[in-house]
Amino acid sequence: MERKRIIIKIGSSSLQHPETGKVDFLKMERLVRELCDLRNSGMDVCLVSSGAIAVGRTFMGMTKAPNTIARKQACAAVGQARLMMTYQKLFAEYHQTAGQVLLTKNTMFDLVAQKNARNTFEELFRMGVIPIVNENDTVSTYEMQFGDNDTLSAIVASLVSADLLILLSDIDGLYTDDPNRNPDAELIRDVKVIHEELYHMAKGSTGSDVGTGGMATKLAAAKIATKSGADMIIANGKDVKILHKILEGDFIGTLFHANYDEDFYISDYIEETF
Repeated sequence: MERKRIIIKIGSSSLQHPETGKVDFLKMERLVRELCDLRNSGMDVCLVSSGAIAVGRTFMGMTKAPNTIARKQACAAVGQARLMMTYQKLFAEYHQTAGQVLLTKNTMFDLVAQKNARNTFEELFRMGVIPIVNENDTVSTYEMQFGDNDTLSAIVASLVSADLLILLSDIDGLYTDDPNRNPDAELIRDVKVIHEELYHMAKGSTGSDVGTGGMATKLAAAKIATKSGADMIIANGKDVKILHKILEGDFIGTLFHANYDEDFYISDYIEETF
């Protein structure tokens, strides 16, 4: 299937060195190069990037994750600026322009805000700009509920009518059990319908103090994306070259097939779930 509009989400833990928590510039550069090449091939590309709080935290010399909302938001204010500065520089090296879009959960509850956000994305795509999206952490407290931007990326995919959402994580995909604890856990490669049994398999925990998203939030994202008409893939972001492998159909991960539902409303689902 030819892809015309792709949303790629990368988590906080995929952008930092695990030993120090500091930014992995080499990985960021490789990611940007992959995205620029996809853009050069004619696709609309949007990046949903977590990491503002983590970047701010390390830049301010904090060895532990902030434990209050105010401190998290202060770290986000510092980290978001530095994160975008790095992205802008890297994209410019490959002759591409990036634009920052900060969203909140309330965007999906206000029809005017929805329309304005959709129009902004469409204009950015027409201009050839690669939008970089994050939760507006300095004024919003929903990131913990959104799950490290997993749900936010699905909202963006729905908002712009993307045909593919890729979640780059620190795990290969959805397993029958936690593979870190159960060596017999098997990777589920293909999901046509999201059923209750899958939620029992999902774990609400994450192996990193940098990110906030577990497999349960990825299933929530999958429900939003697939019911909005987009395929969704969970894949390991350890090597970002997997993006091209995904588009070539040769990758390890979990594919959730689009299952468009015209009666599905994101705002209702978010209100019930988060």
